[in-house]
This record gives sequence, structure tokens and C-alpha cells, in this order.
Amino acid sequence: MTNTIPILDLRGLKCPLPVLKAKKAMRSLEQGNRIWLETTDPLAVIDVPAFCNEDKHTLLETIEADGFHRFLVEHG
Repeated sequence: MTNTIPILDLRGLKCPLPVLKAKKAMRSLEQGNRIWLETTDPLAVIDVPAFCNEDKHTLLETIEADGFHRFLVEHG
């Protein structure tokens, strides 16, 4: 059994769509499960941490990749 963390590709979407789609995806996860969010929206570096704080999720890691950001979020 592999423990692969799913990736939600939100690249190309503009605010508020990345956070709205992330909220919807988080509803399908059980508490403690993790997901990668990938986005090209420059406001995501503000919006994703705020979303995690408001919805009681944990932002575990933020990576600036080639032209996009990756956020590792754990369902709280």
C-alpha cells in the first residue's frame, strides 16, 4: 500500500477560485490526511495560509517551483 499524497492542480485559476476549489477538495478528506495544492495565482501565498488558518487546517510546507507554488496542507 502506498501513501501517496494527492495533488490538486489549481494552476491557471485566479482568486478566489484556488481557495474555493481547495475548500471543496478538503471536504472529501478525513482529518489528518494531506493534499498538495499547486497554483500560479500570485495571491495564493496570502490566500492559502489564510484559508488554512480560518478552516483549522495545517499548512505544512510551501514550495516555490518553476512558475507556480506548491502548498502541503493537512486536514484539521
